[in-house]
Amino acid sequence: MLRNGLEPWHLLIVAIVVVVLFGSKKLPDTARALGKSMRILKSEAKAMKDENAQPAARQAVPEAVRAADGPATPRPAPEASGAAN
Repeated sequence: MLRNGLEPWHLLIVAIVVVVLFGSKKLPDTARALGKSMRILKSEAKAMKDENAQPAARQAVPEAVRAADGPATPRPAPEASGAAN
């Protein structure tokens, strides 16, 4: 009964039902909105992927390079009054 899944004629029936339900005037607008949504989703996924790649690149810096850059801790602020000693 459902051995072959969807046949080409199944897709034709679905297409006809969609055209009848939504009408031929709304289909181009719907397709345009769907395309815009897909572009936004793709750009957001790429931005998230780029954000995740940047911290990984920072972690990949060898320890010797970090040591050559200087200490990672902030330096203490100089004393406000010079007569402490």
